[in-house]
Amino acid sequence: MKDILGIEVWKFGDNAIVTINSLVYISLSGIVIWFAYRWTKKLSKAAVKAGRLDTGREFAITRIAKYLFIVIFVFIALVSLKVNQAAFTFLAPLLIGIGLGLQQVANDVISGLILLVEPSIRVNDIVEVDGTVARVKEIGLRTSTVTSREGVTMIIPNHKLVSEKLINWSTNDAVTRFSITVGVAYGSDVELVKKLLIEIAWKHTKIITNPTPLVFFQDFGESSLDFELVFWSNHLFPIEEVRSDIRFMIDAAFRDNDITIPFPQRDIHVIDTPKNSLI
Repeated sequence: MKDILGIEVWKFGDNAIVTINSLVYISLSGIVIWFAYRWTKKLSKAAVKAGRLDTGREFAITRIAKYLFIVIFVFIALVSLKVNQAAFTFLAPLLIGIGLGLQQVANDVISGLILLVEPSIRVNDIVEVDGTVARVKEIGLRTSTVTSREGVTMIIPNHKLVSEKLINWSTNDAVTRFSITVGVAYGSDVELVKKLLIEIAWKHTKIITNPTPLVFFQDFGESSLDFELVFWSNHLFPIEEVRSDIRFMIDAAFRDNDITIPFPQRDIHVIDTPKNSLI
């Protein structure tokens, strides 16, 4: 049996030897590592169902475990094949050249590991990148996938999520402050305007009432009295739909109460100069 396992299947000069024993060892190691990864994934999902772990951390744990098991498998394979160090010495210049040419890729990979280890950004978080609000769907080793409000899937290099300016709306205890501005005509009942805006905010099902919605009399504008309705909501991703609903409700409430939303206008006074004054 020992002689059979020691039979050489392939030989790469003096750098590596493939035997039946090494193939069996690599196969068994692969099976064990595969079951270990499945077990880790199953435990993580069970922790999510039990409420001890959120989906973002579960994704990070399973992804890190996957990469770790891959490294372990590669190491076991190299040891089993008895790869000579001279092979790595021979490949060193080539690997250095490839490394210099792939600096940005290496930056993205390191950034991906940082994202998986640190809890700053997780799967299902709502982020704003370059003015686009999107939900994080997947954090990969080099790139991450996000989906915008319009349903567009974008692939973003990981270094942009780590080193560039980014807003993570999901880190604000899931409740965020928003506002809508509206102007009314001069001469309007400002107390009635305030009352209507507060009532509208209280009626909307996606606006929370603690903290209480507020109304600020912002300014005396050129054509209108300017008000700001401030409210809080935990519906971060569809917040533009919420804002649109509120604007519809404001327009309807103002029409019912004869409150006018003015449009910008200017009065031009023409002075009639007598003709003889020009001589």
